[in-house]
Amino acid sequence: MSQGPRSGLAAVSSALLAMSRHLEVRDVLKTIVASARELLDAQYAALGVPDDHGGFAQFVVDGVSDQQWKAIGPLPRQHGILASMLQEAKVERLADVRNDPRFEGWPSAHPDLVDFLGLPIRDGDEVIGALFLANKNCPKPEGSCGFTQEDEELLGILAQHAAIALTNARLYERSRELTIAEERSRLAHELHDAVSQKLFSLRLTAQAAAALVDRDPSRAKGELHQVTLLAAEAADELRAAVVELRPAALDEDGLVNTLRTQIQVLDRAHAARVTFAGRGARALPAAQEEAVLRVAQEALHNALRHSGGQHVDVTLDRCGSGAVLRVTDDGNGFDPQSIRRAGRHLGLVSMRDRASGVGGSLTVESAPGKGTTIEMEVPGG
Repeated sequence: MSQGPRSGLAAVSSALLAMSRHLEVRDVLKTIVASARELLDAQYAALGVPDDHGGFAQFVVDGVSDQQWKAIGPLPRQHGILASMLQEAKVERLADVRNDPRFEGWPSAHPDLVDFLGLPIRDGDEVIGALFLANKNCPKPEGSCGFTQEDEELLGILAQHAAIALTNARLYERSRELTIAEERSRLAHELHDAVSQKLFSLRLTAQAAAALVDRDPSRAKGELHQVTLLAAEAADELRAAVVELRPAALDEDGLVNTLRTQIQVLDRAHAARVTFAGRGARALPAAQEEAVLRVAQEALHNALRHSGGQHVDVTLDRCGSGAVLRVTDDGNGFDPQSIRRAGRHLGLVSMRDRASGVGGSLTVESAPGKGTTIEMEVPGG
């Protein structure tokens, strides 16, 4: 019996060390789930972080292939046993989850779950997640649960440390967001001061040139030359500021993860369901990635503020060496021609400019009552 506890302790220690290496919430969740499945030798493991709309802000699984996960479909809602763990904050250990009266709403493509062990992840009195395992890899007499009391205790220890790791990761992300916001504010002030000074000098120099045109053409020519130099300096400072304002998350997380994170935030903040799927998109040059992100943000703003839709779907697909972004809503739609004639653009001009600025294209499909699809295609490097 002495070998078992030492092996269990070593496994727990390894799991905790793995969790402590990550600061990004998604990475922490993946590590928790993988560690739990390995520690308790289960076929499947999952962890859900609830949102405020009856769904999950994050839902991570281990033991399910990408193909299986795609066939299962959208993220689960808070119902049945998952809801029980979140609302009642109690452990669930079942010999056959399918026989439980709360077992409902599982997609047809979902793997068969039999014995089940689940428990809430708590931060003080707040339930911040639900962690569960299914199908213990061990001989099981008919009608009995493969998960033991010792498994429950081990998972409880892991869940306690998972709460700490998850809370720390959230604090890190919030801190990073605040740092980014402060940096942007600083850059905005610097940009305003620098460009304002240049524009003030430009105006004075241009006025001097205008006054000298008739009585001293030679001096006027010199002043106009100075205007050209000042304009070039202003343009250089603007370009430098734009480079500095490139979203930090793009450099750290890449386009797909940045989009996914921002869309998860929007999904939690709005009544409409906002989803994202990234399918095989490769990393793009920096200018293309920023243009795609900005167009996605503008299109999402329009969909969530103006369309009245219940669902907004964002996809980023690989297209040769480039990518195609689509933002689709099921809202009121509009007549693009009438919008153009009325002088209202809903940001379409800006989006088209961003697309063409990186060698891409942007199309808009919409009609009254038919929703809207914004599609942007950009080349690769």
